[in-house]
Order: sequence, then structure tokens, then C-alpha cells
Amino acid sequence: MIDFSNTEIAFKVKSNRELKNARFLFSMIKHPWLVKCLGGLSNFALKIHFPIGWIIKPTLYRHFVGGETIEESVPTAEKLFKYKVYSLFDYSVEAATSEKAMDATAAEIHRSIDFGAKHEYIPYTVFKPSALASMEVLEKISEGKEVDAETQAAYDRFVERVDKLCAAAKESGKPIMIDAEDYSIQKAIDDVTEQMMAKYNTKDIAYVFNTLQMYRTDRIDYLKRLIEISKRDGYVMGCKYVRGAYMEKERERAAKGGYPSPIFPTKEGTDNSYNEALRLSVENIENIHIFNGTHNEISVQTLIDLIDKHNLPKDDKRIFFSQLYGMSDNLSFNTAAAGYNVVKYLPYGIIRNVLPYLVRRAEENTAIAGQTTRELLLIKTEVKRRKAAKKK
Repeated sequence: MIDFSNTEIAFKVKSNRELKNARFLFSMIKHPWLVKCLGGLSNFALKIHFPIGWIIKPTLYRHFVGGETIEESVPTAEKLFKYKVYSLFDYSVEAATSEKAMDATAAEIHRSIDFGAKHEYIPYTVFKPSALASMEVLEKISEGKEVDAETQAAYDRFVERVDKLCAAAKESGKPIMIDAEDYSIQKAIDDVTEQMMAKYNTKDIAYVFNTLQMYRTDRIDYLKRLIEISKRDGYVMGCKYVRGAYMEKERERAAKGGYPSPIFPTKEGTDNSYNEALRLSVENIENIHIFNGTHNEISVQTLIDLIDKHNLPKDDKRIFFSQLYGMSDNLSFNTAAAGYNVVKYLPYGIIRNVLPYLVRRAEENTAIAGQTTRELLLIKTEVKRRKAAKKK
């Protein structure tokens, strides 16, 4: 068993000043009313182009984001790698509205692929599909109905962008992950991702990863289907597992649309689904490469136990653990110190583009039971430990 409460290892990467800044930040975002105000203010500021960077940059941005560019993020990635933690550069742009913006985003993701190919500390690249196609187009395609020529042409351009990125990833020798999104557009994303896995993954290497949100009630069956397809067609799947980031939105949309909620009604259901996916994956490790994206200690330990049970190497390159930069350092650094593969999701981008991501991170910490409290407790414990060590 790994001691995830070891704060000396968890926060070795942080200076005393950074630790105190983290304590202040989590002390603020533990208040739901404050986070709600932040979300409203951010949306308003974006609409009227009001500058709020002076508030965001020294607080949320500095804690959760690597920098405005790849180059600005490099020092953070290099620092993490000193402690055996890899970085995944995530160009955090979403919900594109114009073809020009989508092409520009695709070009930047391509640049991150080229950069990652040259650096050992970057094992993957990633992108958000809604940055390469409009929500409207993805929703219409996901409905499975016949669409007009304009919509089909827009979707074809989306597929072309994704195809070029996946081809570049394979050429670079490092995998690319396609993030999951809202239930209303996920079908279109799943379809194109399956196409790309069949096209670019080999019998030994998963160059393309799909992302499964395990709070969805249908994902275990979907995973079983993917396993059958990969065995039948002779290629390895890439599966990134997350619990899911749009819980309230999905329930509200289902209620308004008059259809059953696509997500589990309880946390227990989601937890069971998530850990079952890990079990199925390790049991089929010859057909699945695993990306365990979680801030849940039990799910980290579950995969560690499965690795041990099946006599797999701790540093098996088919299996990675991951947490977001700025969160759950006790999981990331203690797991890495024990010899497992760990990568931090390291977002980058200008404040205006990253703002929706930052608000989600604040909301996530407030919504997840005990998340902010745990972070604060660990930070305070380490501050006290350092003070005591200094007195000796």
C-alpha cells in the first residue's frame, strides 16, 4: 500500500511560497457561493471583453495552468520530471465558433505533437473535439438523423482535422487522446475516434485513445464492445478513464429533454463502474492501453492492486496514472515515487481561452465531496511539517 498521506513527497515540487498560495486558493474555493460568483463574473467578462486577468492570473491560473504557450510551460514540465512525473500539454481551447478558429486550434495541437515528439517528459498529446467542430454540428451528427449538405461538410472537415492530428501522432511515435464531452455530442466523437483507432493503432501500440466518462450508465457495455472489436480486428485500443465533468448539466438537460439521465444517480454507481472498467482493462491488457485519469485514491489503489495481481511491471508503459496539474499532488507524486508511470495534465493558453477550464476546476473542487477539504488538510500538514523541520 502506498502512503498517499506522505506530504513531504507530495509537495516536494512546491516552494514554501507556492504552498502558501495553494493554501489561500483552496481556502477560497471551498465556498460554493464564491465559486458561483466567479463563474457568473467570468461569463459576463468574456461576453463584454472585460479584462479580469489581473484577478485570475496570480490565483487560479498560476495554480492550475502551465503558461500561455508551450514554451512558457516548459519550466513547469521540467520541474515535474525531476520527481519522475511526466507532463501532458493540453491546449485548453474549447467550443470553437468559426472555421478559422478551428484551423488555428488544429495547427496549435499539431505543434504540441511536434514538440512532444522531441521531449521525453511528454508521453501523450490531447485535444478537445469541440475546439475542432461546432457543438451544433456535433449534436446533429450524434442524433443519427439525415443532415443537410452544409452540416455534413462541416462534420467532414472535423473528421479531416482529427485524421491529420492522429496521423501526426503516429508519426511522432507518441499517442494522442481525444477527450470526452457532453452526452449530446459524444456519439459523433465516439464514432470518429473508433475510426481513428482502427486506422492508426497497431497490434502492439495504441496511438489513438478514446475517453470514457464512467459516470455514464452505458460505458461498461460500450467498453466491452470496444474490447470485442479490437480483438476481432487485431489492434490495441487506447482507453482513458475519467468519472465525468458535466454532472449537473447532464441531469438538467435530460430533465428538460424528457429522457432518462445518462449518468448514475449515485456516486457509488459511478465508483463501481469506474473500478470495473479498470478490472476489465487489466484483464485484457493485451488489447487495451490504460490511462487512469482520477483524483480518487481508491481508484488509484485499485489499479495498483490489479497491476500487482496480474504480475505486471510497475512501470509498464501500457499503463499510466494521471491527475490534473494543481490537484491531488499526494496521489501523483507518491505514486510516481513508488515507481509507477504518472503524468500531470498541464493546460496552457491565454487567460481568455483557459477561463472556462479554470471555472470548471474551481466548481469541481467545490462539488466533489471532501476534495477541497482534503487538499487543504494536506497543505496545512506540510506547512506544519516544514516549520517543525526548520526548528530542529
